[in-house]
Amino acid sequence: MKGTLAAFAAALMLGGSALAGQFGEDFVPVDAAAQTAQMGGGVNVLGYDPGWGDPSLFRFKSEYFKVIREGGFKHVRIVLQAFQYQDANGNLTPKYLNQLDTFVKAALDAGLTVILDEHDFEFCAKDATTCGVKLNKFWQQIAPRYKDASNRVIFEVLNEPHGVLTAELWNKQLVETLAVIRATNPTRNVIIGPANWNGLDALPSLQLPENDRHIIATFHYYLPMEFTHQGAPWAEPKITALSSIHWGTPEEYKFLSDKFDTAKAWATAHNRPLFLGEFGPYDPAPAEDRVKWTKAVREAAEARGMAWAWWQWDGNFILWDYTKNSFVEPIHSALIPKP
Repeated sequence: MKGTLAAFAAALMLGGSALAGQFGEDFVPVDAAAQTAQMGGGVNVLGYDPGWGDPSLFRFKSEYFKVIREGGFKHVRIVLQAFQYQDANGNLTPKYLNQLDTFVKAALDAGLTVILDEHDFEFCAKDATTCGVKLNKFWQQIAPRYKDASNRVIFEVLNEPHGVLTAELWNKQLVETLAVIRATNPTRNVIIGPANWNGLDALPSLQLPENDRHIIATFHYYLPMEFTHQGAPWAEPKITALSSIHWGTPEEYKFLSDKFDTAKAWATAHNRPLFLGEFGPYDPAPAEDRVKWTKAVREAAEARGMAWAWWQWDGNFILWDYTKNSFVEPIHSALIPKP
């Protein structure tokens, strides 16, 4: 991993925002807890859309940001697998950056808060050292580019660190990468989660710099995996083989409540707001139980003052049906109850 001083200097060399004034109102610092409250409910978008490689293939269009806002959501978490668009020197292609600018501006214009999430967790799980280099280089470009953007643009350092990127290595890396961001964005709110897949139970291992209060802590929730990932081809074989697993017993509701109480207790002890950055049950799970689980998790987060983002817009765990050009019901209603 490169030293923080080198990362700091590299970030400064990039100078000011490339597109000052193009991304909403002028930047004004906002309290991390206040911003979390404003974020409310959101949805993960664009992570696996083929259009990043060929714009003609985009399933997601900029006009969907308005649809998302009108659908009752207040933010989007734009999932960026950017390492593949870095050249040998780690520079992102102009084509990629311009497309990202288009999406950020469209989301802001629609009235949404925008989270820019670097999502190359699978790469980082296999090579922590190269991950650190690529991650720092990514933020050396993205942070100054959006330094003058509205405070409704939030940076998320890295999704779901795990594998060889252990808690010890991740705690060192996050400080280093945060220094890169702070070189040009000293008071922008930044989202950071723990190692072990941003797991709720890993929150105690997360070591955030005490003097930086513009941080929103995050975790992801997919428990029990036997329910939420039944039949998923990327899951462990024993979970992939499962089907017709139900959810909703009193004991399961209590387990959920206890888990979120644990997360809230950690947040209170560390004086950090919490963001549930991902949750959802895979589509093949029994439909009625998917709705019950989704509603219960959303309510558990909201009752404890947490913002949340559904996984995800399309692909799987889908919220939007392109064939019908409409939200998937009753999942949408479980997330955004009708008045």
